[in-house]
Amino acid sequence: MKNFHDWILLLSIPILFIMIPVCQAGEKPILIGATVSLEGKYVETSAMIQNGYKLWVEQTNKQGGLLGRPVKLMLYDDKSQKSLVASLYEKMIVEDKVDLTLSPYGTPLTMIASEVTEKHGYVMLACAAAGEQIWERGYKNIFGVYALADRYFIGFQDILARKGFESIGIIFENTTFNISIANGVRGWAERFDLKVTYDNGFDDADKELSIILKQVMEKNVDGLIFSGYPPECYQFIDLMKKADYRPKFLAFTIAPIHPDFYKKIGPFAEGIFAPSQWEPDERIPFPGTKLFIVDFKAFTGVMPSYHAASAYSACQILEKAIIQAQAIDHEKIRDYISSFDTITIMGRFKVDHTGRQVGHNPILIQWQNGKKEIVYPSKMSTSQPQFNSSTE
Repeated sequence: MKNFHDWILLLSIPILFIMIPVCQAGEKPILIGATVSLEGKYVETSAMIQNGYKLWVEQTNKQGGLLGRPVKLMLYDDKSQKSLVASLYEKMIVEDKVDLTLSPYGTPLTMIASEVTEKHGYVMLACAAAGEQIWERGYKNIFGVYALADRYFIGFQDILARKGFESIGIIFENTTFNISIANGVRGWAERFDLKVTYDNGFDDADKELSIILKQVMEKNVDGLIFSGYPPECYQFIDLMKKADYRPKFLAFTIAPIHPDFYKKIGPFAEGIFAPSQWEPDERIPFPGTKLFIVDFKAFTGVMPSYHAASAYSACQILEKAIIQAQAIDHEKIRDYISSFDTITIMGRFKVDHTGRQVGHNPILIQWQNGKKEIVYPSKMSTSQPQFNSSTE
């Protein structure tokens, strides 16, 4: 990975690292705080979030900062643990006196972080959370960047229905994000006239997934959706391989959108679907997409996932609101963000009165011949995709 130049400082406090930009004497930096996951189940996805933030900071400082001031990014390690998030955001705001905050990865951690930021009147752009529950609390200061979880599998279910298949199975982790996905699948299954013939949540992957696999194998579903974070997805894939089982159509959340998914699981990846908020595909016609892909790869040495693009977009939206407000004033920033109807590299950004993202829907990717292809909506492909299944 490319060095982060002379403005990274590792502090003696184990859970803290700060990025410090080179700045002229007398300029007071704008301090932005967030937690990231350097350990635990969110490491893979949170790494993309971190680098999206860092790229924006580097570029912003090269262009003269914000409001003529350099930007400093303070990141604490939440270790993927909900129990750490509240105290870390409290510390950032009360002790470190950050000017602004960014969100952690995932709905569970964002739920907790936003409780703290709401209490202190801080704006938070939820760049990596799609669970419906976040926006059911009447909060005024949290705004979504992702399309909501209940819409993640519209494309997958539409494909099954159009091809004349009738049954679908849902396996989901009992967390806020994945429960929202399962609720959405049930609702859209009814609209698409698909019968949900298996529907089961789990709490302990180690104890329950092998049992769940045996149950779903007996149901002979046409399409199967597994909704969990990457460690659980890979665990279930390993079980499927050992059992030599695969339904006609198979979809997972999160794990398949990472560039190294095929490398991790091999040919079994062929034909697997996954919802995505964005892809590093130059055919996506949003301003800045091509440049972001080039810059991110040069900065990190890897291609971005939608997590990186969302983090970067959140920073751009925050930047736009600050420039319009011409101040670090959370009430003004909040009012500007709530009124935006704009285009980012993620697509249209627009929120409703609750802060939910309503500007765009997820897309659907499928692994074909060792590559990710955008297959829904089909107009985003240069040709009509061939929807692979295990039987092809």
